[in-house]
Amino acid sequence: MMAWQHRAEDLLIRGVEVTVRWLPESWALALGTLLGTVVGDVLRIRRRVVVANLRRAFPERDTRWIKQVASGFYRHLGSEGVILLRLGGMSPEEILARTQVEGLEHITKPLSNGQGVIILSGHLGNWEMGGAAMAVRGIPMDGVAKRQNNPRFNERINRMRERNGMRVVERSEANTRLLLKSLRMGRAVVLVADQNVRQGGLFVDFFGIPASTARGPELLAQRTGAAVVFTAAIREPGSPARYRLRVHPLATDVEAGVLRLYLALLEDEIRAAPTQYLWAHKRWKTRPPPAELAVDSERGAPSTVPQQEHPLT
Repeated sequence: MMAWQHRAEDLLIRGVEVTVRWLPESWALALGTLLGTVVGDVLRIRRRVVVANLRRAFPERDTRWIKQVASGFYRHLGSEGVILLRLGGMSPEEILARTQVEGLEHITKPLSNGQGVIILSGHLGNWEMGGAAMAVRGIPMDGVAKRQNNPRFNERINRMRERNGMRVVERSEANTRLLLKSLRMGRAVVLVADQNVRQGGLFVDFFGIPASTARGPELLAQRTGAAVVFTAAIREPGSPARYRLRVHPLATDVEAGVLRLYLALLEDEIRAAPTQYLWAHKRWKTRPPPAELAVDSERGAPSTVPQQEHPLT
C-alpha cells in the first residue's frame, strides 16, 4: 500500500476513534454492534469461513444455532472494536475498575521468586483489554504482537500498549532471544498462540480436530523453566463494558503437554462464550498428510510431521 493510502486509512481510523470516544459508551457500543451486523449479515465478509468453522467446532448444533452464533460473533467484533478505540483514552484506574482478575497469584508468586511466567491467551473476548488488565496491575510484561500492515496505526496501537505498562515485542524469529532473556530475568511474556501455523507447527487437537499450533510457548517453557498460565478477558453483559479474567496454571512437564492443556482450556472458555471467539480466522487450514494423521490419531498424540496446506474453507 502506498504511503498516502496508509495516511488516508489512518485518518479514517482517527475520525472513527474521535467519534466513539465522544459518544456516550452505550451509544458507541450500539454503533459498533450495528456496524458488525452490517459486515456479517449484509456484506457477509468472511461469513462462509465463520459458518464453516462453527460447523467443525460444533457438529452437534443445528443450522439455526450456527447462524445465530455467527451473527453474534460479528456484533461482538463490532462492539469490541469500539472498546479498542476507546482503550487508548482510558486511565489505569478505569481499566482496573472494568476488569476482574481471579487467580492473579499464579502470576505474581512465581515472579516474586524470580521465575519468569508465560501468559497464554487466545483470540477470545478482548485480548487487548486482557493485556492492559495485567499491565496496570503491575505485572512486568512483554507482549508479543504482530506488526500491523499500516505503520501509522501500528505505531499508535503500540503506544497505547506501552502507555498501560506493557513492553511490545514484534513477532519474529530474531526476537526469540529477547523473550528468553526476559523470562530468565523474571518477567512475564504474553503470547496469543491460537492461530494457524503454516510451517513448523505442532498438531494439537482443538475441538477434536488437529490444529497446527506454534511450538514457541512449549519451547520457551522448556528452555527457561518459566511458569505457564492461561487466561482470557471475557466480556460480561451490559454497559459499561466489563471483563472477567481467570488465571489457570498449566503443568510444564513434557508428558502433560503445555499446548494441549492450553488449547483445552481455551476450548472450554469458547464453549461458554462462543460468540466471543475469532471464527473468521482459518484455524484448521494447514493439515497433516492423511496417512501420518491416521497414525498419530491411533497413538493419541499430537502430530509432529511436516504440514501440508489444503483449503478447508
